[in-house]
Amino acid sequence: MKQFDTLTLSTQDSALILTVDQPKSLNALAKEVVNDLESFLDWFETTGYEYRGLIITGAGEKSFVAGANIVQMNSMDEATFTAYAKQMHAVTERLESLHVPVIAAVNGFALGGGCELALACDFIYASERASFGQPEVNLGLVPGFGGMVRLPRRVGNAMARELIFTGRRIKAEEALRIGLANRVVPAEQLLDAAVATIEEAAAVSPTAISIAKRAMVSMDGLDTHQGLGREVDAFLQAYHTADSVEGRAAFVEKRSPVFPGN
Repeated sequence: MKQFDTLTLSTQDSALILTVDQPKSLNALAKEVVNDLESFLDWFETTGYEYRGLIITGAGEKSFVAGANIVQMNSMDEATFTAYAKQMHAVTERLESLHVPVIAAVNGFALGGGCELALACDFIYASERASFGQPEVNLGLVPGFGGMVRLPRRVGNAMARELIFTGRRIKAEEALRIGLANRVVPAEQLLDAAVATIEEAAAVSPTAISIAKRAMVSMDGLDTHQGLGREVDAFLQAYHTADSVEGRAAFVEKRSPVFPGN
């Protein structure tokens, strides 16, 4: 298993679990963490095909990812500050485009950059003690790791503006109510719930999931007509795969499919 200075990797059934492992800093996104996230994605994109899903969580009981590392940011010049934001943009875009489902298992604070990291995942499962927020305005800043783009898509424009303009922190149950989180579970059940969903996904066609995921990301911002055009393209692409041939044959023959994964 690949090793990193600020991240730890573990497995459970078909899932790979990535833990941001810097509990003393509440798992803040220091430059070293962002570098390791990039290196992890390099590794996963080339060697991670044995895993059917990725779960991202934070070490300790207090924090998923508390946000950017403000101490480091305070000493950055403009060029370094810009590069830091763009590097996180690249990380989040790569997470969105991974071929497998990615679940944020939010076990505590998901604030600022932590909320933005969670938003780059396909969906969010939260423990009962989780909390979310984009508190950058309290520092005279604005979200810089994708929050102003992804939060409105997740919860709607008006709610996103309210959260960003006030810097308000919300609890897990409110995150569930507004559509930010998909599920809220007791803390001790959080990883098991995420793994169970990965196992559900592992029972179906990996090729179909990959095609659907990338198509849906590409549809963001398109009008209905343009989106339907992308959907037809994805539908046709899936139709010609070996997984589709096997899935349709299994249906006709009334047996369980054995997907080849291509």
